[in-house]
Amino acid sequence: MVGLEYILNLYHMEHQVLADKLGIKKQNINLWIKGKQSISKKHLPLLSEIFGHEEEYFQKELDDVDKLMIQKEKLRQELKPQVVDYETDITLGKDAEFIGKPIYNKVEFNEINKELEKAQLVAEFREVVSGIDNPLELQLMSQLSMLLRERRQETIFEYTIDALSHYYDVLPDWVGEPESDEFVEEFLELAAQHDKQKIEEN
Repeated sequence: MVGLEYILNLYHMEHQVLADKLGIKKQNINLWIKGKQSISKKHLPLLSEIFGHEEEYFQKELDDVDKLMIQKEKLRQELKPQVVDYETDITLGKDAEFIGKPIYNKVEFNEINKELEKAQLVAEFREVVSGIDNPLELQLMSQLSMLLRERRQETIFEYTIDALSHYYDVLPDWVGEPESDEFVEEFLELAAQHDKQKIEEN
């Protein structure tokens, strides 16, 4: 769905009402939504001003993340949420660091942030899977999917993901949980032995 159509539906605004605000004919709105005509550059800033959303959203095909970003901004405008606390989170990668993730005084705003985080994860997985052509890699993704669905709450699964994350520098050495430290150390020792053996074989 094109952004303008989604935003109009979300705000329950009739095409004619928007046309009047922009000083144009209703038919122009219809052409924009159907993709038969691009939104003119002079109208994009006006649309942004009317709805409080970035110009890029109005004429692009929205994905789930875009829709949630728009919903979040609408909630921000309506609820005017305030930060009441922070929860500790960590960024991933070699430059990982602890960060404070804000918690707001409006439940609905906290919920939309959680849904947005999930949608971004789904988009990342979709991008990874869509780029796979190798049948063995597809099989591996099927196995991973089954493990996530059926075993993600088991300790050994959690520890193994933690260990792999350290091995591949998704998590740096200084990040860890006391419960999994011993498992991670043993895993890394085994991985080092495996790497050494591979080098010797080659």
